Amino acid sequence: MFSNNMMLAQLLEDMQDPEMMREAQKMMNDPAFQERMKTVTENDAFKASMENTQEMMKDEDKVKELEESMKKRVEEGSKELEDFKQKSAELEEEEKKKAEDMKPKNKTMKKKTSSKKKKGKKK
Repeated sequence: MFSNNMMLAQLLEDMQDPEMMREAQKMMNDPAFQERMKTVTENDAFKASMENTQEMMKDEDKVKELEESMKKRVEEGSKELEDFKQKSAELEEEEKKKAEDMKPKNKTMKKKTSSKKKKGKKK
């Protein structure tokens, strides 16, 4: 349902939201989070990956290639995200209409009363 490109576009959108960034800052200040990050960054595979990335960033042509690729992915993801939001809004509107259709149409109608005469009362 959600592509990696769409999640990337959502992430970039979220990073523009001050409330989202405040929450991220709170999370990063949490000692438990800091401990988990320390564990990740001390991992040999992570260290090797970071070294490879730093080495790759020295190649200007490779950096340009990566930037173009990222730009394309963000554009694709943004379009997918926009389409998703539009479809979600349409479905939400349909659900509201269905809910309204299920409500009684005329609330001012009086309850039907029996036309039978009550027993025991004579005039």
